[in-house]
Parts: sequence; C-alpha cells; structure tokens
Amino acid sequence: MTRTLLFVPGDRPERFDKALASGADEVICDLEDAVAEAAKPSAREAVASWVRANSGAPVWVRVNNRPDLLDADAAMVRSLVADGVGLAGVVVPKADPEVCATDFGGCPVMALIESAEGVLSVYEVASVPGVVRLALGEADLAADMGMMPSPDGLEMWPVRTRVVVASAGVGLMAPCGPVHMDLNDDAGLTATSESLRRLGFGGRAVIHPRQVAAVNAAFTPSDDEIAWAEAVVATFEAAAAEGREVAVLDGQFIDAPVLRQARSVLARVPDR
Repeated sequence: MTRTLLFVPGDRPERFDKALASGADEVICDLEDAVAEAAKPSAREAVASWVRANSGAPVWVRVNNRPDLLDADAAMVRSLVADGVGLAGVVVPKADPEVCATDFGGCPVMALIESAEGVLSVYEVASVPGVVRLALGEADLAADMGMMPSPDGLEMWPVRTRVVVASAGVGLMAPCGPVHMDLNDDAGLTATSESLRRLGFGGRAVIHPRQVAAVNAAFTPSDDEIAWAEAVVATFEAAAAEGREVAVLDGQFIDAPVLRQARSVLARVPDR
C-alpha cells in the first residue's frame, strides 16, 4: 500500500531525483497547479525526459484538466506508454467521469476529488475503467464550496467518508488523503494522518520531503497491531483446519470480518 505520494513541480527537474530518494513511496510530477502557464510546455518535456530515464520508477504525472493542456499532456503519456516506458499512472485533477475517461494509452488513473461536482459524482468517477485510486484535494474543494476548515479538517469528514465508501464500494485501493499545508505543524501532520488512517485512507499526499517520515509512520501498522493481526490469522486458520468458522482470541470473538481486518493490517506492512 502506498503511504506517501510526494508532489514535485514539473518545472523543477533538479528536484526530481531528490524526490525519488526522499523515502516517499511514490512521486507525483505536477504539471498543473505548481507550474505557471508559460512554463507548462517546458515542464511537460522535462517530466517526459526524466520519466523515460527512470522507467519503472514509482512516478505519477499530474496532468492539467483544461482541454487544450489535457490533450497535450495525454499525448505525452500515450507516447511514453507506446514506447514501453514504465509509469505508475496519471493523476487527474478536479476529476469528473468525462475527464477520467481521457485516453491515456491504458495508463492507470488516480482521480483527484477536489470540487463539489467531483464529490457529487464520486461513485461514477470511481467506476470509470482505468481508475485505480481516488485522492482527495481539500484546498481546492474548500475554495469551491466556500468552506473554511479548521486545522483538524473536521468539516471535511462527510466528504472524506464519501470518498472512502466510493473506493471500497467499487473495489479500488484505499484512497489517498489530502496534503497538510502547514510545513511547521509536525504534531498536526501526525494527528491528521492517524485520523485519516482510522477513517479508511491508505496514505496521503505530501508537499515537502520533511513530511514523508511522519506520514509513513502514521500509515504503517504498529508492532502491537501487527502482533494482533498475526495472532488473529493464526488462530482463525487453526480453527478452520478443525472445521470451525469462528474462534476466540484473548476473549475476542473472531469471524470472517475480523479476519479480513487483520489481513488488511498485514497488507499495510512495508515489504511484507
């Protein structure tokens, strides 16, 4: 499971290698918000060149959603795919069903929900062929909805839950949570990351390498959680071998849903 996705501006190629070496699970080369209009063509070329040189690296490209820019970005992605260049996928901003259905040459799509329209159509977005994960962009969403969320993002909980439900409902991987905008708020970064994990998010986007370690830690099961999950799996499998469909571990009733939860914990252990 991808815990951290580090954004890097597409017009700052000198940062690409550093982002890849930051400890983030994946990198997102951003051709959209982080790049000024005049720099978009050169950024596109820089990203394409670097991705070609690093084929197979865990790299996504965030494209633009304005039709003229999207056409050029999609053509670049199709060219990479046609040449056999390994790319994790494409991040589609302000996602709606139509833009997510853009021809990216079969490249996986991460749909970024960051508008009221995207929230309304999140289930349709999640069901578009090629979409493999949802992500939540709360800065744009708050502006679109006229909201002023508190630091803990409590006002965004209904939207967050909707994104989690949509992901699980159509069988996508757990969604990617929003960035934490305050680079000096380490405690808030950890607290909100842990909150997102409990809600059902699988990781979150980050905007600076210094945020990577805290987010990785928050979305990695603790030793106690791993020990509990391993014990649940072992106990249930022993019961199943005896023909029983339920078991008891330290007074806790274990059935198929508990087993599923335990296995989901183990699935989040890096390199397992």
